[in-house]
Amino acid sequence: MDTVTIALAIAIVAGVAAILYGLFLVQWVLRQPRGESRMIDIAQAIQEGAEAYMRRQYTLVAIVAVVITLLLGLLINWSTAIGFVVGATASAAAGFIGMSVAVRSNVRTAEAAKSGLAPALKVAFRGGTVTGLFVVGLGLLAVAVFYAITRDVAPLVGLGFGGSLISVFARIGGGIYTKAADVGTDLVGKVEAGIPEDDPRNPGVIADNVGDNVGDCAGMAADLFETYAVTAVAAMLLGHLVFDTETAVVYPLVLGAASIFTSIIGTFFVRLGNNGSIMRALYQGVVAAVILAAVAFFPLTLWLMGDNPIISDQPVSLFGLSFSLSATAKLFLSAIVGIIVTMGVVIITEYYTSERYGPVKHIAEASETGHGTNIIAGLAVSMRSTALPIVLISVAIYVAYRLTAVPGDLTAGLYGIAVAAMAMLSMAGIIVAIDSFGPITDNAGGIAEMAELPDSVRAVTDPLDAVGNTTKAVTKAYAIGSAGLAALVLFASYFLEITEQITFDLSNPSVLIGLFIGGALPYYFGAILMEAVGKAGGAVVEEVRRQFREIEGLLEGRARPEYGRAVDIVTRQALREMMLPALLPVVVPIIIGVTLGKEALGGLLIGSIVTGLFVAISMTTGGAAWDNAKKAIESGLHGGKGSFAHQASVTGDTVGDPYKDTAGPAINPMIKIVNIVALLIVAFMGW
Repeated sequence: MDTVTIALAIAIVAGVAAILYGLFLVQWVLRQPRGESRMIDIAQAIQEGAEAYMRRQYTLVAIVAVVITLLLGLLINWSTAIGFVVGATASAAAGFIGMSVAVRSNVRTAEAAKSGLAPALKVAFRGGTVTGLFVVGLGLLAVAVFYAITRDVAPLVGLGFGGSLISVFARIGGGIYTKAADVGTDLVGKVEAGIPEDDPRNPGVIADNVGDNVGDCAGMAADLFETYAVTAVAAMLLGHLVFDTETAVVYPLVLGAASIFTSIIGTFFVRLGNNGSIMRALYQGVVAAVILAAVAFFPLTLWLMGDNPIISDQPVSLFGLSFSLSATAKLFLSAIVGIIVTMGVVIITEYYTSERYGPVKHIAEASETGHGTNIIAGLAVSMRSTALPIVLISVAIYVAYRLTAVPGDLTAGLYGIAVAAMAMLSMAGIIVAIDSFGPITDNAGGIAEMAELPDSVRAVTDPLDAVGNTTKAVTKAYAIGSAGLAALVLFASYFLEITEQITFDLSNPSVLIGLFIGGALPYYFGAILMEAVGKAGGAVVEEVRRQFREIEGLLEGRARPEYGRAVDIVTRQALREMMLPALLPVVVPIIIGVTLGKEALGGLLIGSIVTGLFVAISMTTGGAAWDNAKKAIESGLHGGKGSFAHQASVTGDTVGDPYKDTAGPAINPMIKIVNIVALLIVAFMGW
């Protein structure tokens, strides 16, 4: 077999290995005990609610997907349309499988918590690992198999579009659901009725726990699948445009394959040590996977790209220094840049969102003087949290670009950025694994509360949940940071795809108009989602109040709430509110491209990338900081539960919830959809 065929075979084998190991973990999780009948009944209600929502959501999305498939086939070509179907199907599968395993792991984690922290962590992490492995396995398999069949990079844009469309629907719909249920349930239960979180007397608790799964599991899985697949597609497309050699096209797939194997190995390093640190146990797995991936990248780079004449013959100019490196070293170091960004994003996000560090402590302290000062402190932290990630991404772009840049030809340096982006996303398997255990432990705590299990169970699930809040923020920041690199690569592909050479001159009014509209898009998009959560959350508030008012003996524990009513209300509201924002990033670039032309469309892309990165990082990090400030107070600081500081922190968390779990994460797929639609417009318009 030739080199390219072997490379594709490696990628396909790695994708299959991820799925097979994921299926093994599914069987292991399902063999674990579920506990007593009360726990099983609650878990069954959560499972039924989550699956019913997903079926209704995917039914609506399928209608949109059929229309888009026909349009792509008729207006562009049927290969692109088939790619769209493949990407959409794989993205939907990643989300549904992740959610299905999570709703079966939660009760088993609650049961394991009776035996201590280590068994509960093991069950929850293995349940979350299934999601991580299916995200990268399906992502790599879909791209590699589709390219192996077509041997054409152009239809891969359709595959990326399919993954992105499903992702934005899943992120928006799931995000609205989870935060509307959470906000509505907490506002009435905690603030007005003064009952604990996940109290079985609260009619919204089942909807709240359902939301953790459809938002934080299904939505996150579809989001990371899309980010992974789109990054691979963008890197492959750029390899084709810059070098016109198949080795440059398949090289990103081989990086992804290597990281799948190292991520699987990394999961075995997740063990609770003698110090009982949950975060350290999780990070052991990440560090092991990262080190092994870095080791594997060098021989693979030497094999595929070591003799690239365009890169190897040119000296490197970096930070004012000039030196010579081989093509292998240049591309390997570009990949290491992506690995460093991954670790940097993890460290920075943990600093801003963990209870152990200054930003969260500052918000908790500010809560002592009231609701307003809590909000001011939280907003300040959210805005400040954008600086370090942006500096990190900027340095990464500079270094990766300069490593592969060729004097007189600016395009080769863009491939270095693409390699860094792919190397960063290649670690998605282990990163998603440490994220997905969070919603599982959150649900486990809810089941323990509703089933009235001993306090010792919550003493296990609560610290797992608190760590889960941080790891969820880490994953969102990781997805957003990688989206920034991926979107830049997509923009470069857009620029190179245009036959006629163009410049984006700021003296051109069309470029400025595109920049302004693109810059406004993430703000307007985020505003729609925040309002959607407010509307749906308000409906939950009214329903919970009604039941407390009308069901005699409910607050005294003598009557059972009508959980299904709250679940149905949130489901209908989320599905109704998701359509407009999901279609916005599809429609806007079409309007700009058709009416104002390719220069304006290019400006739109840059504007959306720049402001989108800032808004998304600010929202996700700030929201998580608000949440953990509340949890710090609930642990006994600043007066503890029921204190004035606690009430203020609940207000801050209420604002932060749609920030971190709805609007912020959804901006990630929105940025990439705008860029992918632009690539499709180039093909349609014949530019």
